[in-house]
Amino acid sequence: MNQSKAYLALLVICIVWGTTYLAMLIGVASFPAFLFSGLRHTIAAAILWLSMPLLKKKIKLNARDVMRQVIPGVLMLALGNGTIGWAEKYIPSGLAALIVSVMPVYVVLINFVTGRGKGTLNGKVILGLLLGCVGIVLIFRDNLSDLVDSRYLMGVLVCFAASLSWAAGTVYMKHSGATTDSYVNTALQLTSGGLALLISSPFLDDLGELKHIQPESLWALAYLIVFGSILSFLCYIYAVKNLPVGLVSIYAYINPFIAVSLGFLLKDERVTWITIIAFMTTLGGVFWINRGYKVNNNQLKTVSK
Repeated sequence: MNQSKAYLALLVICIVWGTTYLAMLIGVASFPAFLFSGLRHTIAAAILWLSMPLLKKKIKLNARDVMRQVIPGVLMLALGNGTIGWAEKYIPSGLAALIVSVMPVYVVLINFVTGRGKGTLNGKVILGLLLGCVGIVLIFRDNLSDLVDSRYLMGVLVCFAASLSWAAGTVYMKHSGATTDSYVNTALQLTSGGLALLISSPFLDDLGELKHIQPESLWALAYLIVFGSILSFLCYIYAVKNLPVGLVSIYAYINPFIAVSLGFLLKDERVTWITIIAFMTTLGGVFWINRGYKVNNNQLKTVSK
């Protein structure tokens, strides 16, 4: 039953987080980027904390429990999600999503470097990861000329670094041994990530943009608080807890399809025949990663018997 709910949670992640790239693009268009993401996560955290008494959630935490959530909160939400919001000031939302889709490669590498990935890598998983990378390379073929713009290049590099940070936070969260309630975990991570972004905002943002905030940015902020932070992040923590971390990371392959489609339909972002081929290649990667992890699960079940 838990696994069925986990797959449903993963579906929510794949769809909702695909829409957040466009929402972030709209939000940071007239809003300081780090302040925008910081408010998004801290307000979402406040809502979760305030709702806990109504849901009869018992909060029993020690310093170790808190640190187990602060670390992934900063890695995933501040260094990961927050910096992607900044990058979208300079690159298309669809491209940001496609760059983030390299995240499963980082997850596999981090697992093996730390010695936690033994027995999870097989030919099917490797093929899936390679196909995902090929899809990204194809996308960049259409954007090579844009890399001469230093701000565009910086946006691209920041997205790659953000993806690595998110992968590190995911692996840490999977193996941290946290025993606290997933609702409390989400609130702690949103709080730590949001506060880190708010603290960094005066040093990294142009706060003069606050004079020109548009209503669209505020609507985008509200959407991201409710759906992009609270709903989908609860689903993410639940999925990571109940599914193989490499399988959960395939959302990074699904999100680009939604992000690129929305960017094309609503923001006139460029889509070519190479983009379509890249989509097909990436779908192949998703398929083979799924097949690879199913093989591993079946092998583990046989051994346990």
